[in-house]
Amino acid sequence: MSRMTGKEHGRIINVISEDCGSHSVVVRVEDNGKGLDTIASERIFEAFFSTKPEGAGMGLAICRSIIESHGGTRAARSLASGGSAFKFAVPYARGANEPEAT
Repeated sequence: MSRMTGKEHGRIINVISEDCGSHSVVVRVEDNGKGLDTIASERIFEAFFSTKPEGAGMGLAICRSIIESHGGTRAARSLASGGSAFKFAVPYARGANEPEAT
């Protein structure tokens, strides 16, 4: 597991990556912001949806597209302590001559 923490003007962002055996890597990004409301947590990865007045709503939609094109999964939720957690998992790449992991 690897952890990185950033702190700016009272806002904390943690980035955590974990090796999930021979299959995939999981990355979590957590903050101490205001969290996600129910509607936002359901639509956050849709194109043109933004929780910011000046947002274009493309950033997380592009992330979703990249993650899914690599066979990965993604999720977003509010944390009980306040803030949000975004998580994605992608399978490890394998060489052309390597068998698929079981």
